[in-house]
Amino acid sequence: MRALVAACLAAACVLALGACGAKQDALSAPGTKPFTVMLDWFPNADHAALYAALAHGEFRAVGLDVHLVAPSQTDEPLKLLAAGKVDMAISYEPELLLARDQGLPLVSVGALVQRPLTSIIALPAAHVSSVSDLSGKTVGTAGIPYQASMLKAALHAAHLGSGAAKEVNVGFNLVPAMLSGKVDATLGGYWNYEAIQLALKQRRPTVIPVDRAGVPTYDELVLVVREHDARARGQDLRAFMEALSRGAREVRANPAAAVALVLKANPSLSPKLQLESIRHTLPAAEPPTGKPFGWQDPTAWAHFAEWMYAQRLTSHPPGAELPPYTNEFLPGQGI
Repeated sequence: MRALVAACLAAACVLALGACGAKQDALSAPGTKPFTVMLDWFPNADHAALYAALAHGEFRAVGLDVHLVAPSQTDEPLKLLAAGKVDMAISYEPELLLARDQGLPLVSVGALVQRPLTSIIALPAAHVSSVSDLSGKTVGTAGIPYQASMLKAALHAAHLGSGAAKEVNVGFNLVPAMLSGKVDATLGGYWNYEAIQLALKQRRPTVIPVDRAGVPTYDELVLVVREHDARARGQDLRAFMEALSRGAREVRANPAAAVALVLKANPSLSPKLQLESIRHTLPAAEPPTGKPFGWQDPTAWAHFAEWMYAQRLTSHPPGAELPPYTNEFLPGQGI
């Protein structure tokens, strides 16, 4: 059934969004079009490929005058995108599925990070080395509904009841909540950021990515546009993804130089943390062998959409409408 859904999604994707013009990977233009991208949060190592492509003139080379803007609130990007305030937004696969379930006509055109970053993190004092050790413990989350579902899924996979651990909402104060002893563990921090931050402070955290704890894999960071633009602006989107893939290659070739670009955008960041974050994230941004940068796996998307529906996080069954993603605009893809 899952394979059938995935195949249908992939086929529908090509049929629905394929009328965007013939594939052109080597694109250039004498002028440039304004193109605004809203980040998912403050500029950081996760956005290194964007800043590298911008600094090296990759976007201008394909005719796009790209501007990167940070949101004031984490719930802004998809809302502002749907309202036509920006051309593209970086978001998360679960957030996109929730937004579409609420009727927002949005679609992902590429994955910036192709596996979950969200993790269960604990400090040594909590004596948590596996999910089963969460029994009787307090786990802090950011209060996002699907994080509660992820915790329940992890407990179930460890043969524990959903009430075996107590969940508390600590907002985005995940690390302070652990350091202060308010919670024994957290679910919501990233293995490529908060976990590294703790490790650099010699805190020796236990880190369990959610896709290794009973939650289906998904793309943590995705590039989202309006469905209308996916139909009408195919050449611009192909140009953007081609330029971004070059930026990703530049980050792989010189992570230290990429850190300098991220720090220029956000001087308050720790250089050491950003460098370690980039180095740890590079494998998660790599597509499967033979696939282009930004690849989104149809089977994984179908499986995770089914999981969201089974958890009653979404009210519409997956596959009922146009798919939530397309690989149409990735280098070497399309018609």
